[in-house]
Parts: sequence; structure tokens; C-alpha cells
Amino acid sequence: MSSTRRHLGAVAAAVMAVSLVAACGSDDEPAADGGSPGGDGGDEQVTISVSNLPPATESATREAFLARVEEFEAANPNITVEPSEYEWDVTTFAAQLAGGTLPTTFEFPFTDGQAMIERGQLVDITAEVQALPYADSFNPSVLEVAQDDSGSIFAVPTTAYGMGLHYNRAMFEQAGLDPDTPPASWAEVREYADAIAEATGQAGFAQMSQNNTGGWILTTLTYALGGRMEDGSGDDVTATLDNDGTKAALELLRQLRWEDDAMGDNFLFDWGTINQAFAAGQVGMYIGGSDVYNSLVTENGIDPDSYGLTVLPLEGGDAGVLGGGTIVGVRPDASEAERDAAVKWIDFFYMSKLTQQDAALADAEALVATDAPLGTPALPIFGAEQLAESDAWVADLVNVPLEQMMPFKESILDQPLVPEPPVRAQDLYAELDAVVQAVLTDENADIEALLETANGNVSSLVEAG
Repeated sequence: MSSTRRHLGAVAAAVMAVSLVAACGSDDEPAADGGSPGGDGGDEQVTISVSNLPPATESATREAFLARVEEFEAANPNITVEPSEYEWDVTTFAAQLAGGTLPTTFEFPFTDGQAMIERGQLVDITAEVQALPYADSFNPSVLEVAQDDSGSIFAVPTTAYGMGLHYNRAMFEQAGLDPDTPPASWAEVREYADAIAEATGQAGFAQMSQNNTGGWILTTLTYALGGRMEDGSGDDVTATLDNDGTKAALELLRQLRWEDDAMGDNFLFDWGTINQAFAAGQVGMYIGGSDVYNSLVTENGIDPDSYGLTVLPLEGGDAGVLGGGTIVGVRPDASEAERDAAVKWIDFFYMSKLTQQDAALADAEALVATDAPLGTPALPIFGAEQLAESDAWVADLVNVPLEQMMPFKESILDQPLVPEPPVRAQDLYAELDAVVQAVLTDENADIEALLETANGNVSSLVEAG
């Protein structure tokens, strides 16, 4: 799943009101003369539409987005860009694709990349991407979400996150816990949650459970306990929801809810409502993407002093952390000229701030000027060294409580990154929502029977493709 409702990487780029035209013409990028990164080049006039234009209600970021469009068009006089407010919606995507209403480039979550490639819903942009100067530097485990089995590239990863444990430092202190020493095992998570609930009367630990988020977080817990929801790859994938890791994850939730009474009284959280409750001091700990702090600031007004972030405890021989993020693709009917222009736009709008110091500084300065968060830990789109270098470019401008996030930042690159289930992930998550809800609302829920039923249902979906 995508960790943020509107991807903040796009918003960050959108608020760049300063000019980056010079950066676009640097030695590190393809020439900004309208030539094709991967095709024959030339001066053919072409028009593309691009997604995620902020709505009119967000006037400042909308105006800045449009300013970026003007900068791009000035640098590429043969390309006309038509911004669109389109945002990814899995429930309407197929109809919009069939109806020809999708923009030329659009953002979507890691979760859906493989299925879209297999269904022919993205155009192959291998040649265009490989012509970029940093094409060989992508983190292989990140790029693979946008590749088919042969290695062809159908989209560009723009941001990546790992799942982490978010915690309220103030509530830790109320419970007599050291906020600089977050829990390092699931037994400690349970112990800390119980102490917080006892001391504050609030939920020591909370779990999302609806709108596919219950299955998403249960999958995260399963990975952290050594299990997997699906086995295999390509055309040979088997649903394995009833594995020992998932059973252990649900047993942990059962204990927190029924034995410890440490989960409060709301068992129908989704991504938005759990963020709201956490920012309001009603939740001591919860699992979410490492970039959630950005939304907690911009949408929920969290007190930065109360925020803490650490890695998930990993227990079991094959334990790993679920990773996710956003990729940008090109609609399947795009012409060669449109593909070339689209990749130029992706390079300019999304990637320049990751690969060029001047662009990174301009983006950071614009964010800080609007009091938007800068410095929240992320996973590397390229390598760890490049991430460290780009972090250093903007270190003096960081305005998030980074020291309170160091338990995550210092350890996340040492944790094995595991992608989301490769086939029908959103359907799998939806199926597991009901399982999570049952365990949290029925003290006598039969975990094995629930998983057996869910596995059968998802198996049928996986077999259907």
C-alpha cells in the first residue's frame, strides 16, 4: 500500500517555487532541449498530461506545481504539459484506462506494479530509463517492483519506505518508560502497551483493521515474525495466509486485546483515523510506514516533541520488514514521443532532487519555507551511499525531530526488505481485514479456521490471475 494519501514526494516537488532550469541543464542530466532520452530525439512537438496536480483548495502548492510545469516547458520547448488532478484509485483505474482518461504519467503504489505490468496497463520505458545517467544506480530491490521477469522497466520508483513502530514519547514517560529506549521485541511491545494503557487510560497499542489496512498491517506483522502471505513468483504463486507467522501475529493481537486490555475500545481504525488518534494522544504505539510523520504534521498537527520512531522487532529465521512506496508509470498507449517526454518529466519533477545537489537544496529550502517536514527517514531509491550523500546535502535544513527517529534510521538498512505480496495484494489485504476484525471483537475467534477460509478465498483469486 501507499503510506500516504497524497504522496508527499510529489507535494514536496510541487512546492518548489524556485527555478531549477539550470539544474535541468547540468552535466548529470540528458540535455533539456526536447530530445529523447531513449529514442531518436528531435524537435517533434508533443503534449503529455501529468498526474497529482494539487486541487484548487491547496492554492499555494497548486501554484508552485504549475510553476514547475512552466520551468519544464521552458527547458523543453517542444513539450507541452497538461497537469491533471488525477490521483491513483485502484477501484476506478481500469475504467479510466479503458476510457482513455488517464494522464500520460501517473503515480501508483508498489503494491500494484506487478499486476499492472502483467495486464499490459503500462508501457515499456526501458530504453528511456536506461538512457538516464543514474539508470545503473537504482536499488535492485526497489526497481524490481517496476520490472517484469525479463528485467524490462515499466515505471520509475520515486520514493520508498519501510514499515516502522511509531510511538508517543509523552505517553511512554507517563507510563514510566524511557522514550529513548523503545521496545526491541514483541514481548516488550506487549509489556509497554500494557503499561501505557494502565497509566493513561488510552490504547497502548492500536491496529488498523479496515479499508485494506488491516490486511496490510497483518502482513507486516507476519513478515516480522518470519511468515509470508504468498509463495513463488510470476505465474507460479501460491497463497499461504495460514502460515505460522500469521498465526503468531494474530495471537499477539489477541493477547494485547483480550488478555492485556491494552488496545483501547476502537477496533475499526484505518490509515487516516489511526493517524488522527495517534496525533491526539489516544494511541501509544502503532505500525505504519516510516514516512507517516509527514502526514502527522501536515494533516494532524502532531506535537513533534511527542513523536518517536523505531524499527519493528524481527523474530524468526526468515523475518523481514515490509517495504513500499510510490512509482510513476506511463499509460500503455503512449507514443514514442510521449514516452520520451514522459520520462523527461519524471526525471525533472521527481528524480532531480534525489540525484542533484542543487535540486535537492532548492526542494529542501522550499519545504522549509512552507513549514513542511524535511528529513523524515526513507529507504534508498538508489544505494545507501547515495542516500547518505543526499541526506548530507540538506542536513542543515532538516526540521523534523530526527534524533527521535534515530532508532529507526540507524537500523532500518540492516533489516531485510520484503516486498508486498506479488499477486492480488489489495484483494488479499481486504480478505484479511475481516480476520483482524474478528480477532479484535470476538474473544473466542478461531484463528486457524479464519485463516483457512481466508486462504481458500485468496487462493481462488490468485489462480484466476
